[in-house]
Amino acid sequence: MTTAAWVFPGQGAQSVGMGRDLYDSLASAKAIFEQADEALGIALSKLCFEGPEDELTQTINAQPALVTASFACLEATREIAGKALPGASFLAGHSLGEYTALAVAGVFDFTAAVRLARERGRLMHEAGQLQKGSMAAIIGLDEPLLAEICQKTDTVMANINSPGQIVISGGADYIAKAMEMATAAGAKRAIELQVSGAFHSPLMKPAVDGLTKYLDETEFKDPTIPVIANTTGEPLTTADAVKTELRNQLTNPVQWQRTVEYIYGQGVPTFIEIGPGQVLTGLIKRINKEARTINLNNLESIKTLASE
Repeated sequence: MTTAAWVFPGQGAQSVGMGRDLYDSLASAKAIFEQADEALGIALSKLCFEGPEDELTQTINAQPALVTASFACLEATREIAGKALPGASFLAGHSLGEYTALAVAGVFDFTAAVRLARERGRLMHEAGQLQKGSMAAIIGLDEPLLAEICQKTDTVMANINSPGQIVISGGADYIAKAMEMATAAGAKRAIELQVSGAFHSPLMKPAVDGLTKYLDETEFKDPTIPVIANTTGEPLTTADAVKTELRNQLTNPVQWQRTVEYIYGQGVPTFIEIGPGQVLTGLIKRINKEARTINLNNLESIKTLASE
């Protein structure tokens, strides 16, 4: 059977209505949404399906909602497509998506993943309240040049997503200055992101202690499939390495380009994005035009895979 890398989206991929078609049609997907509602004691599924959008977008809600919708999408694919779904040689997730990948790898179960995602979202939001931070996507500027701008403006590179697409993070005023400088230096676009804090920057340090407590209370197992770490772009193979990664991930950049390059370099050219949106599919194509991508984000796309 062909093997592939299964990759899972992060915050920003959420949209009202996500997973509704799966919930309505498939027992496997419905069970996942019900499990999430029960684990969190809130009507998370209703928020996914009906919104309101501003509430779904809040970090504390968006994070567990995306883990749930992505996991439901995988379970639905397994139910409908069966052996048409190529097996996973590697797993990876963008930022929050790493939690979905780790649950799929058996490091912790789905219930633990959704609870951790909720706490992570809460802690990141609270850290954002302590110090007003922001993030911006810089399009079309070389990494070394942007690194210099970050140094001059006390900001950091937070997501190295693909050639020419890097997200920076830092204090709100500093981000505004960095956006000006990036545009003056020849960036095609500088877009401020709608987030509640400076994620993947030192301003998230207050969230690390709180998250460490929750990680220590959760049972971790070694991954059954290697998960490529956000912070290093290299495989996580032990429970201890995973815990370290999840702590470091809050304040360090997501090395998405490096992750994709590592997987492709291991002789795995097929990437299957499982979950809402198609952000990662777009980034993967920009990183490597030779990569084959499959996007599974709704009932129709899963049925298409099943019929191939």
